Amino acid sequence: MLDHGGNLHSAIERFGIPKEQWIDLSTGINPHPYPAPALLPDVWHRLPEPDKDLIQAAHAYYGVARSAASAVLPVAGSQAAIQGLPQLRVRQHGTSRVMVANTTYAEHAYQWQRAGHMITAVPYGDLPAAIDACDVMVVCNPNNPTGESTSPDQLLQWAERLAQRGGWLIVDEAFGDVLPKLSVAGYVGAPGLIVLRSIGKFFGLAGLRLGFVLGQTAMIDALAEEIGPWSVSGPAQQIGTQVLTDRTWQRAMQVTLQDEGQRLTQLLAQHGFPLQGCALFRYWPEPQAAVLADFLARQGIWIRLFSHGVRLGLPADEKGWQRLESALASWKKEQR
Repeated sequence: MLDHGGNLHSAIERFGIPKEQWIDLSTGINPHPYPAPALLPDVWHRLPEPDKDLIQAAHAYYGVARSAASAVLPVAGSQAAIQGLPQLRVRQHGTSRVMVANTTYAEHAYQWQRAGHMITAVPYGDLPAAIDACDVMVVCNPNNPTGESTSPDQLLQWAERLAQRGGWLIVDEAFGDVLPKLSVAGYVGAPGLIVLRSIGKFFGLAGLRLGFVLGQTAMIDALAEEIGPWSVSGPAQQIGTQVLTDRTWQRAMQVTLQDEGQRLTQLLAQHGFPLQGCALFRYWPEPQAAVLADFLARQGIWIRLFSHGVRLGLPADEKGWQRLESALASWKKEQR
């Protein structure tokens, strides 16, 4: 399996710092999670039948029209779809040419390659020139980890061109909640367009393992068959319904995250770091990426390390902000 952010136990073992002394900025997950409600008495006992309330809430939250053309499939986190879609593609179309960005969320290329497809990775900015050289294109929007983005108009044009030859455009909007104007979720009735959404990032409930696949009804039905029954637990369905319908919390959290995202931008800019990202994280190419990550880890700050850059999420509280600021100042002092 690939390495991902959030692997704090590895950091604890490596650096010998107790868990309670760490600040985990490695995932880009909202550090202010939705307060999970009390669960119904029978939710652990009953098999998790498909919940119509959850489906209705997802349609409304993501702006997907309730029609015969489009559908919403709850899955055990978008990772379930990232693994299921390559297998479905093989069954329906055989081996395909798949284009992904370099750098982007690594599970996409990994799972398509595991299923036997031919993978090509190009810089995010070169994706427009690559659309006619693939059968499937996977785009994170905004991109994880770099924060680069593509306009909805451009994505819809790509989906149309791919659909003309039986292709797919898969748009991973895991961080799309904080940039709703980028979303193409409301257009998933269009041929060839598949959108992945996650409850884990914006709502801060990564442990719930709940996400959604949005697309044309026939594709959604086929993917549901591929994934199999009972893929989303009863507790996840109940909590997911509430978080998607709680507009008051959603509006307040949008303000909070925009403010804190700006604070992180200003803090990093003060220390001379060039930045990309969204409200939940900031990324920059870093020539000493491994050295910086190690330096921060020795002070109990866990960040996401990439081959040519680093990504930081938001601290959870004022103490965390102060520790991060102090650590960055110490890093810059050592570099002089």
